[in-house]
Amino acid sequence: MAGIIIALVSGALMSIQGIFNTEVTKQTSIWVAAGWVQLSALAVCAAAWLMTGRESIGVLWKIDHKYALLGGVIGAFITITVIKGTEALGPARAAMLIVLAQLTVSYVAELAGLFGVEKQPFEWRKLIGLAVAAAGIVVFKWK
Repeated sequence: MAGIIIALVSGALMSIQGIFNTEVTKQTSIWVAAGWVQLSALAVCAAAWLMTGRESIGVLWKIDHKYALLGGVIGAFITITVIKGTEALGPARAAMLIVLAQLTVSYVAELAGLFGVEKQPFEWRKLIGLAVAAAGIVVFKWK
């Protein structure tokens, strides 16, 4: 149950963050907004690190799959694309498409066993679920 609540909070926070970042972009620029997001996230992470375990930062260089260290770089592009998507489509439509893309890429990663994810067998019900989600976007967008 905790995982469900955490995931729901995460989704809500991502939607609110997208709205906030889009507003900051309107008053500054995409690069100022994206930079502020990354800088403020670093400050929060540094403060949390100082208040908790203070694990060695050097352990990062011992990670087996170095490509995994690109999460921050990807995060910067996520910030920019969420801002641009929200600006162009509005928060609800952008969020629906973002979630559909997340579901699709996550399922493909599971099917192919990409990036250290345990490989899962194909299931029609999951493909149907993706199709229903896509249909939901069409219905939501329908005027």
